[in-house]
Amino acid sequence: MSDIAKKYVKALINSMNDKEIGTLSKGLDSMTGAFKNNKFLAIIHSPDVSRVQKEEFIRGLINTKDEKIINFIKLLISKDRLDEIPSIAHELQNRIALKNNTFHGVLISGKKVTKEKLKDIESVLSKKFDSAIKLENKVSDYNGMKVEIESLGVEIGLSTDRLKQQIAQTILNAI
Repeated sequence: MSDIAKKYVKALINSMNDKEIGTLSKGLDSMTGAFKNNKFLAIIHSPDVSRVQKEEFIRGLINTKDEKIINFIKLLISKDRLDEIPSIAHELQNRIALKNNTFHGVLISGKKVTKEKLKDIESVLSKKFDSAIKLENKVSDYNGMKVEIESLGVEIGLSTDRLKQQIAQTILNAI
């Protein structure tokens, strides 16, 4: 996370109420995917597109009439910091999560986990961290299960390969 994004988020939180922060967060979140699009990047980096045109373009994506949010977008454009939007959105989500004591994470597994098991894992983690934990299951080639909750700095994993190695080592040590 960039220090610039952290400074902007701190200023935003100090100058906006919760509703405005929520609106801004949703707007910025909706834009983060656009930063993976080459045409979008070409527009915001183009010297041929004026700052006013960039502002109108970005405002159209966020779809708000809130003056504070519009002024924030103008500030980012004037400082040539539109590229910071994904980092700002991410940091803003983290701050909102901390304030609401609600955290989102990912359960990575080799096969799909049932909704009931996912709820059970969420419940155990929620009790452990005294927070509301919401998990999304991502299926990958990982041989085991791993939970990552970035905003809490948590990574918990159980690899079946590692477990097999430890059992084999224990047996060899016993001989």
